[in-house]
Amino acid sequence: MKTTDTLPETDASGDRKSRKASKETRQQQLIEATIDSLAKRGYAETTLANVADGAGLSRGIVNFHFESKERLLIATLQFMADEYAAHWSAAYEKAGDTAASRLWALVAADFDRKLTTRRKLAAWCAFWGEAKSRPTYQALCGARDARYQQLFEDLVTALKAEGDYAYEPKAMTLVLCAALEGLWWRLMMSDGLTREAAHAAAIEFLVGTFPRHMTREGPRAA
Repeated sequence: MKTTDTLPETDASGDRKSRKASKETRQQQLIEATIDSLAKRGYAETTLANVADGAGLSRGIVNFHFESKERLLIATLQFMADEYAAHWSAAYEKAGDTAASRLWALVAADFDRKLTTRRKLAAWCAFWGEAKSRPTYQALCGARDARYQQLFEDLVTALKAEGDYAYEPKAMTLVLCAALEGLWWRLMMSDGLTREAAHAAAIEFLVGTFPRHMTREGPRAA
């Protein structure tokens, strides 16, 4: 009888899980190495070879998992977009029940140290520089997607009703999101702006726009 015929079913299942885990681990290694390469070299100079070197893996392993540089870059951008979406979604869900507390949480999430590391900001910058000519990148770079924009508009609309503000909600949503994106750009350009200073600037925007709801220390008590 062959040895494989006597293997318990649980062992085979465990082996499959191990192989799956190994595949996911290798892919994540390569994605992280791609982020490092984009931050260090930029988009054009990032190659499968230097990604493989950065991950401590062979070029053949890169080809096995992603087949091409384009597939690897798309997977990396998808990972970053998913991470960003999961981050702001979690912040929104953990916030209080008021529109002010939820808006405060969303803005704070944009400047969390997990997302605004120098390497990740540089990788975002590299992808955004290519997005104009690549529809796939345009879609994935839109981490501030329709749901994200709608959440902001809903919150801005609620605050207008509560505070009797004079702004038009759609226009104010556009301005607010543009301000946050602009601060991200400044961070990505590494012009001396710190994460803390960018967040403080965003808070000033909130305080100035929603004075009946926001202070520099946080949302006013309901």
